[in-house]
Amino acid sequence: MKFKAFLTDNGVNLLEKRFLPALDKMGKICHLYLTRDHAIFLHNLLNGDGIQSIAQFRKEALFDDYRISSQNDDRIAFAIDLSLLHRALRSIITIYTEFSGNPSTGAGGSTSNRLQIKLVKKLPPHSQQPMPFLTFETKGYKSAVIQDVPISKPLSRADVLELQAALDMAQDMPRTLVQVPDMNQLQNFVDRMKHVGDLIDVSISKYGDLHLQISTTLITLGAEFRKLFVIGEQAGVPSEDRNLTAQSRTQRAIQRGDAMTVQVSVKHFFKSLQCHLAKPDCAFYGIAPQGACLTVIFQFFIPGTRQTDKSISLHCRLPVLDPGSS
Repeated sequence: MKFKAFLTDNGVNLLEKRFLPALDKMGKICHLYLTRDHAIFLHNLLNGDGIQSIAQFRKEALFDDYRISSQNDDRIAFAIDLSLLHRALRSIITIYTEFSGNPSTGAGGSTSNRLQIKLVKKLPPHSQQPMPFLTFETKGYKSAVIQDVPISKPLSRADVLELQAALDMAQDMPRTLVQVPDMNQLQNFVDRMKHVGDLIDVSISKYGDLHLQISTTLITLGAEFRKLFVIGEQAGVPSEDRNLTAQSRTQRAIQRGDAMTVQVSVKHFFKSLQCHLAKPDCAFYGIAPQGACLTVIFQFFIPGTRQTDKSISLHCRLPVLDPGSS
């Protein structure tokens, strides 16, 4: 199996400044899944334990001269330590920038100095067995700098098929999604709530309401976001419910089938909010059918527009601790 490509300046910025810091908060180890058209970072899709996150990039969003081949239908997947990946990328970028800015590289310096990424096998020190690495390489006028990131043995054909099946299943979207335009407001609230209890009840209605509540034997804390933009199934608020409390209104909506509620870990909910480090333009929350999970979809716009950037996608699936109701 072979993989090599050149990271573009946009790809470097997306990974180093935005996505790797965000994904590292999801978990130290993830799978990097490379196909003919996409590079995908996946957390917890095979073990099913903890928050799942899926960051998918079209190859053009990150790379130039992208080449991949394998006996698994040109698909390669392996586990990688994100903190090591981020550290190696930062280090090589520093050298790459120095080479790019060095006048001695001549007029052709900017074209000859490119940041290559590839899969290699090397014999580590004091080892008899070659090991796989994801390698970054940049070449200056008289020297080349290489950074090796150790990776797991690439997944077998059976494991790649299982990973693809899990990825396909994770693409199922909730029937109702509500948009939360101000992530900071939500994060500030959860920051205060996380010291109160371990579990949070999340309710989402077709009216565009998002209701959060943490209850203990001594205290109940809640927050409600109303009249949010709705994608998918939606409904008008019944006139008799408009003056009710948030809890009463939510309960009545659940009884009518106009809302769903699930209970998730505060820790998982807080982790999902760390995706703001990837600088999304907004986020959508929804509950999967039968209350299977809480889904958070982050939307990115093409810079300078309000149009969705379809070359990038990021979403999280939070496991449900209570089967929920609908």
